[in-house]
Amino acid sequence: MYIQIAVVAIAVILIAGENLEAVADSQSSTEDGINSIVTTKPTLQIEGEYAKYGDYIGLTPVDSQSVEFSQRIVKDIQIRFVNNKDQLLDDKGQPIKGRTQKEFIIGLLKLKPGEVFRQDLLEADLQRLRRLESFNEVNVYRQEDAKSVNLIYEIKERNFPSLILGGGSNEDVGLFGRVGYKDENISGLNDKLDTTVQISGKDVQFNGQFTSRYRPEEPNRLGYTIRAFRNRNISGTFNEDIRLSNGDKVREGRFGGSVGVLRSFDEWDAAISLNYTRISLRDRDYKVVQVDSLGNPLSVSGTGIDDLFTVLFSVSRDQRDRRENPTQGSILTLSTEQAIPIGLGNISSNRLQGDYIQYLPVSWIGNGRPTDNPEMLAINLQIGTTIGDFPPADAFNIGGLDSVRGYGYGKVASGRSYGLASVEYRFPIYYSIGGVLFTDFASDFGSSETVLGEPGVLRDKPGSGFGYGLGLRVKSSFGLIRGDLGISDRGELRFEVTTGQRF
Repeated sequence: MYIQIAVVAIAVILIAGENLEAVADSQSSTEDGINSIVTTKPTLQIEGEYAKYGDYIGLTPVDSQSVEFSQRIVKDIQIRFVNNKDQLLDDKGQPIKGRTQKEFIIGLLKLKPGEVFRQDLLEADLQRLRRLESFNEVNVYRQEDAKSVNLIYEIKERNFPSLILGGGSNEDVGLFGRVGYKDENISGLNDKLDTTVQISGKDVQFNGQFTSRYRPEEPNRLGYTIRAFRNRNISGTFNEDIRLSNGDKVREGRFGGSVGVLRSFDEWDAAISLNYTRISLRDRDYKVVQVDSLGNPLSVSGTGIDDLFTVLFSVSRDQRDRRENPTQGSILTLSTEQAIPIGLGNISSNRLQGDYIQYLPVSWIGNGRPTDNPEMLAINLQIGTTIGDFPPADAFNIGGLDSVRGYGYGKVASGRSYGLASVEYRFPIYYSIGGVLFTDFASDFGSSETVLGEPGVLRDKPGSGFGYGLGLRVKSSFGLIRGDLGISDRGELRFEVTTGQRF
């Protein structure tokens, strides 16, 4: 029986007077669903840019499969912001000012002033706004008469920017300190900056990425992303079952960067990027090593270092009702990554991957009321393969907290190909506390023998395995805290704590 408990102590200090509810990876506290479209009384008056608050009738259920056609014209679209107390006005009686530019929000909408009103377009626009990481909650109110419709979007923004301070200890570098900065709404245009620096007595690691998203209102302008990183960890491919000749575990270091461009086509998001990664295998003192204790190669180049120059193309279709903690919908991602034979190892390969997630709302034990942990079935299917030569450290490592729970990281397989299926039944327990019953299954389809040096075969990794168990989900100021107790088909027991949903 193996029990692993990961504990991270995090202190959050927010910039510009923000409160503790704003953290970089916090889950949305919204209780909105697909049916949060509200009709106001016809007597609601419009004064300037803002409508008077109040006199809302309440939630009007909406059938998302229906399409409402009429000759009513969208007369006006208004954007209003609310604070964390759901107030439209500040202490001075002035309208709450949001960081997001209103022109940017309206540019994302398909249903615009002057167009014939359609319920299906309104639903699609509402979901599109809810998927923005900078928004915590989005609702729309509808004021209408026989000829026209006014749409009033009410938005609660997430509190950005945020500064994250933390620390911990791991078996590679020992004690470390970490500082991070995150902003999802730079210049009010939803541009994103996410940076983290980790300092220990052995190393300095960092990860920084800036993303300027594609904007539908500027079709001739491409979005772009820039990233740089340096990290190290205990290798998941070359685990401790076979160590180095000096008895050390194999460390895996990576550094590099990427630049890419982004474009959207209808409901599809596409990205193409040029990437560079240097993978090095090292001992405890971080000296480069070439072979393990049995003399098996650790790299394609034979030097202990491999260079990967790749061109990555990916497309995704996001139909979730919201980005954080969705209640229904799906997301599909497909990618192909071609390695160019440049640098150490002269590597030429193509990596293909597919990832599909489906969220199915159910009401087996609940009463259908909104909650931080909605009742649902969540299904995740993944598949991938690599054609050509590739570094053994870049094999598909199966097993671990984000793969087959109940196994340690990479303990199921290190293969050329893989398939993974996970099912979770998520249910509310008490207010911000939810529970999960889960099962995971994965296989390398017998491909471990085709990896250079056969690291998975020599370490007696089974090649396939499944796990099952239960977990808790707690909505907190630090985001969604996840604790999973997994049991493997080999009888191993692991309890691990992290943040965010498994998928």
